[in-house]
Amino acid sequence: MGTDLTRIGEKARKEPGLVFTTLYHHICDVDNLRACYDALDARKATGEDGVTKEEYGRNLEENLRDLSGRLKRMGYRPRPKRRSYIPKPGSEKGRPLGISDFEDKIVEKATKQTLEPIYEAVFEESSYGYRPGRSPHQCLDALGRTIQQKKISHVVEADIRSFFDKVCHDWMVKFLRHRIGDERVIRLIIRMLKSGIMEDGLTRATEEGTPQGSILSPLLSNIYLHYVLDLWFSRRVKKQSRGEAYYFRFADDFLACFQYKGDATNFRKRL
Repeated sequence: MGTDLTRIGEKARKEPGLVFTTLYHHICDVDNLRACYDALDARKATGEDGVTKEEYGRNLEENLRDLSGRLKRMGYRPRPKRRSYIPKPGSEKGRPLGISDFEDKIVEKATKQTLEPIYEAVFEESSYGYRPGRSPHQCLDALGRTIQQKKISHVVEADIRSFFDKVCHDWMVKFLRHRIGDERVIRLIIRMLKSGIMEDGLTRATEEGTPQGSILSPLLSNIYLHYVLDLWFSRRVKKQSRGEAYYFRFADDFLACFQYKGDATNFRKRL
């Protein structure tokens, strides 16, 4: 399976405009599902059903065969995510998370591993958040070198308010279809996005957003912002600036650095 996914990445690099039409079988593959099970951290919080990795693993092969079968016949339905909160500076309630059931985590990981090689081949160098081999320290190092060594006098800093809670599902699907032509994968992701949130015993439908806490959310957020921000900056903003211009993004936080105040002001207005 690892070799197959490596080939997908190589193909994506060689043909950046290629639309992949046969991907779903990688997600359904029992060996891939087993590898995802093995990779999941048993210490992570459980979802609404309370099932742990240890409990799921007691009948692992039977559970994985059943899961694979449901995926193949499109009978798999992700359950609502359990709402949880972690401390967030400046927020009384905290940062909202959506905790998936363990079986849903397996499917999220299998989907992420299948799609990630395709997008890693096309993501911009300016994107650092939640990507293999990239870290906040690398982002800060690159930013520091740019400010010290380039002609930079003005910085625009931004954090997208409630980004993970407000992602537009329709636009998310449109962006995915630029590279993903396998409608079964699209349908699966739509089901994940719309699986709902369980809080205080009540299930709330999710018509927007891709909840933090989901294994797939960081990749989906990078795909969304690749088209909304990263390409816009590199193909429009940078080329239309009078002076030097640079951009760095980590998830929904980003910085744009400019030589001239006019370019910085214009960027902020257009943003």
